Amino acid sequence: MASQTVGFAVSDEDRERLDRLVEHFGGGNRSAYLRATLKVMESLRRAERLRELQAANHRRLAEQGVSAEDLPDLISKAYKGAHG
Repeated sequence: MASQTVGFAVSDEDRERLDRLVEHFGGGNRSAYLRATLKVMESLRRAERLRELQAANHRRLAEQGVSAEDLPDLISKAYKGAHG
């Protein structure tokens, strides 16, 4: 795997926190810590996007007068209509 050194600044007040986290999650290796952090942040980003999509879909349903409680029955009817 190719790698590249990337520089960034960390405030003095954050340095101690960073060092503790690097030690705990990266075994003292900043690169390992960053790789672990990337996975977590990607997961958080996906969860955030899912919440946004769910909220948008709830708004669309509300505009059509459909509640979330109506969905299981509507889905069942649509499924039966497509396969029955």
